Amino acid sequence: ERARAEAAARAAAAPPPAAPAAPPAPAAEAPAPAPTPAPVAAAPAPTPTPAPTPVAAPTPAPAPAAPVAAAPAAPAAPRPASPSAPMGAGQTRTYQPSADRRDDRASTTTYRPSPSRFEGTSFNQRAPRPDDDRRPVRDDRGPPRSNDRDGPRAAPAGGDTVRYSALAPRPVGPRPGGPGGARGPGGPRIGPAAPPATPEIQRAARQAPRPGGAAMDRRPDDDDRRRNEAAPSKAISRAKGAPQRREGRLTIQAVAGDDEGAVDRMRSLASVRRAREREREKRKGGTQEQARAAREVVIPDVITVAELANRMAIRGAEIIKFLMRQGVMLKSGDVIDNDTAELVATEFGHTVRRVSEADVEEGFIGAEDVDDHLLPRPPVVTVMGHVDHGKTSLLDALRSADVVSGEHGGITQHIGAYQVNLADGQRVTFLDTPGHAAFSAMRMRGATVTDIVVLVVAADDGVMPQTIEAINHAKAAGAPIIVAINKMDKPGADPTRVINELLQHEIVVESLGGETQVIEVSAKEKTGLDNLLEAILLQAEVLDLKANPDRIADGVVIEAKLDRGRGAVSTVLVKRGTLRRGDIVVAGDHWGKVRALLNEREEQVAEAGPSVPVEILGLDGTPAPGDPFAVVENEARARELTAYRVRVKREKAGAPAQGNSLAEMMSKITDKKASELPLVIKADVQGSVEAITGSLDKIGTEEVRARIILSGAGAISESDVMLAKGANAAIIGFNVRASAQARVLAEREGVEIRYYAIIYDLLDDIKGVLSGMLAPIQRETFLGNAEVLQAFDISKIGRVAGCRVTEGVVRKGARVRIIRDDIVVLELGTLQTLKRFKDEVNEVQSGTECGMAFAGFQDIKAGDVIECFSLEEVKRTL
Repeated sequence: ERARAEAAARAAAAPPPAAPAAPPAPAAEAPAPAPTPAPVAAAPAPTPTPAPTPVAAPTPAPAPAAPVAAAPAAPAAPRPASPSAPMGAGQTRTYQPSADRRDDRASTTTYRPSPSRFEGTSFNQRAPRPDDDRRPVRDDRGPPRSNDRDGPRAAPAGGDTVRYSALAPRPVGPRPGGPGGARGPGGPRIGPAAPPATPEIQRAARQAPRPGGAAMDRRPDDDDRRRNEAAPSKAISRAKGAPQRREGRLTIQAVAGDDEGAVDRMRSLASVRRAREREREKRKGGTQEQARAAREVVIPDVITVAELANRMAIRGAEIIKFLMRQGVMLKSGDVIDNDTAELVATEFGHTVRRVSEADVEEGFIGAEDVDDHLLPRPPVVTVMGHVDHGKTSLLDALRSADVVSGEHGGITQHIGAYQVNLADGQRVTFLDTPGHAAFSAMRMRGATVTDIVVLVVAADDGVMPQTIEAINHAKAAGAPIIVAINKMDKPGADPTRVINELLQHEIVVESLGGETQVIEVSAKEKTGLDNLLEAILLQAEVLDLKANPDRIADGVVIEAKLDRGRGAVSTVLVKRGTLRRGDIVVAGDHWGKVRALLNEREEQVAEAGPSVPVEILGLDGTPAPGDPFAVVENEARARELTAYRVRVKREKAGAPAQGNSLAEMMSKITDKKASELPLVIKADVQGSVEAITGSLDKIGTEEVRARIILSGAGAISESDVMLAKGANAAIIGFNVRASAQARVLAEREGVEIRYYAIIYDLLDDIKGVLSGMLAPIQRETFLGNAEVLQAFDISKIGRVAGCRVTEGVVRKGARVRIIRDDIVVLELGTLQTLKRFKDEVNEVQSGTECGMAFAGFQDIKAGDVIECFSLEEVKRTL
């Protein structure tokens, strides 16, 4: 003890060294005996004169050599040199900031002795910390404490420091040194003794651990908060079932390992807010569930669960739970019908408005007009009759035009619309329909849209098949008929015969007491035309034809075609309203904005009123003749209508046939065996396409038929040629030509293109090709009969029948039929050898005996009857 006291006195008397590591080195190497109580003077003050501390007097302190030896642990840190003498308990040292550290600040350090000096004193009995004390909390908690809550704890093996954090909390359970542990209550700690307390300096910047093993830590300040708020958040993975904690926050409890109630302390901020909200609601008297607002839910034919929940403004899980209670297991993406959707919506207190996809058609054709808005309109007159009875010539005479000379073959193959201005200012709209049998659909459409039917009958020809068909169409449409007996200038004209023939078809003229007007005209001599116009105006006056020109336009499509320079061109007849340039029109499954309106003289007009036929340009395709058209308010409505119609058309085309009868099934089997002629049909107008395809369907049989690969209006294009090549089909062009590129491609690919201008020629050629595909029939010609008298075998020949010819003649090489007991045993045999005695002959007459041998047949018996005949092939025609 005296040696230690002398060494301390010499160290206090020595001048302060330049570096803190130089003076303490000899003292650190001095051997230290077992710790014994030392006098208070052993802890000198910074001044040479020692100042005893009354608080530390009753408690022995360890030798001051240890803190002096720990000082040189970090000599490289740019700090001011520490005093050579150790600090006394309660003394304060001021730290001056370094100019080399950017965020270094001045701080003070108060020396407190380690708890190991207070043996037998509880940790809780230490002096309280001042409020301005910013010393960090050390990870090393010091020597054992007798009054520790969990008892003394053992350090891990090897002297490593165990650190606990929010990410690695202290495990729940008794500590190793607790009661019943390896150490026992109050026992010494396992591992090396804790070093004495070392003065630590609070700095703004992170720094290396101070000597003695204590890690530098400090309380967060304003700078740290600003850095943490500005730093981006980091996604943290968490095991399933782990508590929701606020990450990245180190607390005293986490370091000390006090994890009791850690889940409650470490909850997320949102969880705390929800808990507080629940507490407030509980104090207010419980949660008040908000009443759902009643809505009008629009339910289509089918709807998904998710879409229904969206329209009802609720969560989809609520609908799924309700359906589960009803015994229906569905997911949010499943489709339910409108009945189930209505049940769900009603259950949740909503009103239901059921709609259907077909409802988009509602309002397409507007409501009927009020009588106050109606004005007189021109009559629409359709000219009908048999082919070559002078319908177009009569219209030319009325219009003072010459349309007949421009038609192929002198026959009308399109439906034409014209408006004639009369002398008194009145107007009449005429529709010219084809008379050929192939254009039955055109005549039917003409009768449907017309007000009056003018039935043209040739005075020298009388009533013909197409005349009867026109009468039936007019009766079906409910249109009144005016009979015009044409060609009265011919010598063989007989109007009385025509009137009598019409009477057979319930057409009673006025002269016989009926209501049908009969006018005798001559288109060639232009006689009787005024009487015909007068009869038309009289009939129109009786019908009292009126329409509202101030509403949106609607009508019917008369014809449609594709023009190379103008695109899709549709001929329409306005029935109500006024059609103007710029209107958005929907016709069938096509729509467009009207770019131009053209009359029958190819002149542009600004608008078209009721009963006016015009050509419109601007549609995106060619609608089918007979489709109604109407003006809609905007493009969205037009797209909605056309999309629905296209979808319905596609569904109908892809739907399987519903026939299940035996006859229909047999028909399907026959169709599969039938030979087909693939064709691509292109025509100038859509009506001609319809007439050609309908006629080709009629000329087919169960054995052969024409299969239409593609049909449409417009010129023959390269895509048509490639399609025909893939299907091994021929291309039929009716009043259209192929483009130059299409012609070159067709020659290179070997695709046949045929052009026609008259429908007669087209149908005759197709009929001839189909006739050539028919299998020829075998025509059988009877020659004679012979009876087998005896059968015997001859070497090198085989079985030979000795016969007598009983009827006709038998010839060598002819076909034979062998009958035994009225049963045919050989149907189509061949008479290979025919001999008369020993000579081979080609023919044996009746009543003569002969020998016969048959190719490939040896089963010949006496009494068989041999029937000899010849076969020839006969070609069939349709």
